Amino acid sequence: MRARFDENRNKDLGEGIRLLAVGQKELFETKHFQSRNFANSAGGCAFEREVIPPDWLLDYWHPLEKAQYPEYFAKREQRKKEYVIWWEKQHGKPDPKDLGHH
Repeated sequence: MRARFDENRNKDLGEGIRLLAVGQKELFETKHFQSRNFANSAGGCAFEREVIPPDWLLDYWHPLEKAQYPEYFAKREQRKKEYVIWWEKQHGKPDPKDLGHH
């Protein structure tokens, strides 16, 4: 199917649309009647079941919770500062006028 499509790719748009429709019909007719969905693939029963929390969520931890992991949060604060420096080097410092209220 791909070879047929490639050999006709430089023809007019109407012919391309017709070939696309023929290809979609052929795909539908040759597809297995009971297609397999793998568990972690899109459409599977476990797709996106494990939610990975975003990093900013750690900023809202209570100080007593953060105190249980002092090395981690010290390194995290250091990396956040390094990221701000990298961001300002890449994109420039924000304009203070843009940070005000509307």
